[in-house]
Amino acid sequence: MIIYVYGKCSTCQNALKFLKAKEISFIQREITETPPTISELGTMLRYVEGDVKKLFNSSGLLYREMQLTEKLKTMSEKEALKLLNSHGMLVKRPFLIGDDFGIIGFNAAKWSEKILKA
Repeated sequence: MIIYVYGKCSTCQNALKFLKAKEISFIQREITETPPTISELGTMLRYVEGDVKKLFNSSGLLYREMQLTEKLKTMSEKEALKLLNSHGMLVKRPFLIGDDFGIIGFNAAKWSEKILKA
C-alpha cells in the first residue's frame, strides 16, 4: 500500500504511527513532491463513490486561494483529477491506497476496519 503524507501534518504523522504500530508495510510518499497519479486519484474516486470534492483538502490555504469551492461546481472530473495531480497540497491527506481499498483522512477505527481485514 502507498500512503501520501505531508511531513508537517500532525494527522499524517498519526497515520504513520498507526501503520508502524500495527507493523503494516507501506510505501511513504511526500505529497508535495510526488502527488498521487491520475490513475490513483481515479481509483480513490471510485472508493468515495464518485464524489470528487472528497478528494480535495477543502480546508487548505491553496484551495481557498484558488477559489475552488465555486470552480469545482463547473469543473469536469478529468480537470479536477489533473489539478489534484498537479498540486499535492490540494489533495486531502493522508491519502492511503491499497490493493482493493482506499482511505482519505485518518480515523484509527476506520483504518483498523479497512486495513486489518484487507
